[in-house]
Amino acid sequence: MDWLPLLGFAIASSVTPGPNVLMVAAAAAGHGLRRVMPHMLGVTFGFGGMILLVGLGLAGPLLASRTLHEVLRWAGAAWLLWLAWKIATAPPPEAGPARPPLGFIGGALFQWVNPKAWMIAAAVVPAFTRPGEPMLPQVLAISLVFLAITMPCLLVWAGIGVSAGRLLHSPGRLRVFNVTMAVLLVASLIPMLR
Repeated sequence: MDWLPLLGFAIASSVTPGPNVLMVAAAAAGHGLRRVMPHMLGVTFGFGGMILLVGLGLAGPLLASRTLHEVLRWAGAAWLLWLAWKIATAPPPEAGPARPPLGFIGGALFQWVNPKAWMIAAAVVPAFTRPGEPMLPQVLAISLVFLAITMPCLLVWAGIGVSAGRLLHSPGRLRVFNVTMAVLLVASLIPMLR
């Protein structure tokens, strides 16, 4: 296994803007780091598990069906659009009870409709495994690398969100931040839906 390139790929794919990090930043801005931690743990373990299952071939039959692949892609896009709407229209903290951030289960299950997660999981296994060698240890190693890398990358974005939340004391500023995060979330879909 080429550990250094795998580590670089894991960092680059985990820290760059996409649905997970944008949702974490928006949630941390409105709720703080402690309340968004279950969501971040769900993303971390959900994505690590997804890589393991995809790498072991359990998702192969799903992806072999073009129709099912399209349904998953568009269902994921629709859910991301709905989440972007919820982020953009989230009330400021003083406006009453805010919707709680996604929890552990929601963060973990979200990976299965997240187009970026599918693209990474489908690309990382063939790119970093060696044919002729047992797949289980290789896929497990890849999954463990992503388990180790995902949380620190999410913490970067949660920190950005918390910092932004401190600067956004007025409801108007928070609204601009939330709308910006929502627009970035929608924009992250464009390359995935081509």
